[in-house]
Amino acid sequence: MAELEQQQSPPSDHDGDDDIVAEGVSVVHGEPPQDDSAPPKVDSVVEVLHEKVTKQIVKEGHGQKPSKYSTCFVHYRAWTESTQHKFEDTWQEQQPLELVIGKEKTEMTGLAIGISSMKSGERALLHVGWELGYGKEGNFSFPNVPPRADIVYEVELIGFDETKEGKARGDMTVEERISAADRRKMDGNELFKEEKLEEAMQQYEMAIAYLGDDFMFQLFGKFRDMALAVKNPCHLNIAACLIKLKRYDEAIAQCGIVLVEDEKNVKAMFRRGKARAELGQIDAAHEDFLKARKYAPEDKAIAKELRLLAEHDKAVYEKQKELYKGLFGQSPDPKPKPKNWLILFWQWLLSLFHRLFKGQRQKED
Repeated sequence: MAELEQQQSPPSDHDGDDDIVAEGVSVVHGEPPQDDSAPPKVDSVVEVLHEKVTKQIVKEGHGQKPSKYSTCFVHYRAWTESTQHKFEDTWQEQQPLELVIGKEKTEMTGLAIGISSMKSGERALLHVGWELGYGKEGNFSFPNVPPRADIVYEVELIGFDETKEGKARGDMTVEERISAADRRKMDGNELFKEEKLEEAMQQYEMAIAYLGDDFMFQLFGKFRDMALAVKNPCHLNIAACLIKLKRYDEAIAQCGIVLVEDEKNVKAMFRRGKARAELGQIDAAHEDFLKARKYAPEDKAIAKELRLLAEHDKAVYEKQKELYKGLFGQSPDPKPKPKNWLILFWQWLLSLFHRLFKGQRQKED
């Protein structure tokens, strides 16, 4: 497909680079750290941002830094420095934080100082003193932070919007939020065409952030349809890229998000089937492809995947047949044992002596 995806179009050419372009183009952001039980160990230079805030870069970003009143979208984990107790994790919640620089909550002051020093796509480790965190009293609701607790943040700046008035998502109308998300999606398209995959993915992450679960829950009728027409392709694009990056479990999860909203979505079934096939979940993949074919019976890409699965099954059967050949069939004829000529010679010699001895006795008799 040369054109960018329309939400309900069938898979058509689901192989290779065209697959992603057909989906409205998406990419994959940096993977969240695998071990989140404690802050990561970082060897980079410590940068002093404030008397109570230091930063170490985990992963370099790109482009400009946000200015005052920029609306920033971030993922972060937070631990109390003394006890290493993790009290917040937006990666786990799958819901980025929206923070307007200069209008942040008091307990986010240190975090905002760190974010304002970061570039899009950058991931960093921040050490924030209690004075710029939850203060002398701490917080005993959610999140639970003890008094005078210094905080360690692992933060990733997904991206930001430069707005003069610092208008947050909550202050936007429904149309404004959907329009902002769609602009992010289109920006992602252009970045993908330039093969700037990390940057493009950040745009898609921000598009999804504008259309979070709390917002979608309030929508009905045409507005919900308009929002899903932007949100679902973003998830499908992420799945396509995750498959290319061999992160199949994550691709399956992205397809699942779409299928919750649209159980007849052919693209989601198809991509989940491809991911499952790569993981060796052949029966589940076959089921996904059959469901997809039910709604797109003429699609050649689906037929191709079903044919590949059939060929795979046949190859496995033939291999097993060869491996166990003879195990349950007739036993082969036993091989004749090799003759020992020395034993045969001694047997002949003994037989000769026996005949000679027997003949001598007969003469004596």
